[in-house]
Amino acid sequence: MPVAKKLDLKKSVRDLCRENPEVAEIMKELGFDNITSPTMLNSVGRFMTIPKGAAMRGIDLEKVKAEFKNRGYTISE
Repeated sequence: MPVAKKLDLKKSVRDLCRENPEVAEIMKELGFDNITSPTMLNSVGRFMTIPKGAAMRGIDLEKVKAEFKNRGYTISE
């Protein structure tokens, strides 16, 4: 039975990526270019959430949520 993939939008990007490394790759594809850089992940990623990052980068949060849902994630906010 596959493990349920959950995405808690209240968690920091660093924590989400530690729980599931695939999150960083999906975010990079969505336009969060620097997310796979360990330096960025360990500095800004400690306090940045996906909604905050999307707002800063001008990326539609609904598009981000839709992509994660399409890849089998359950989203909690």
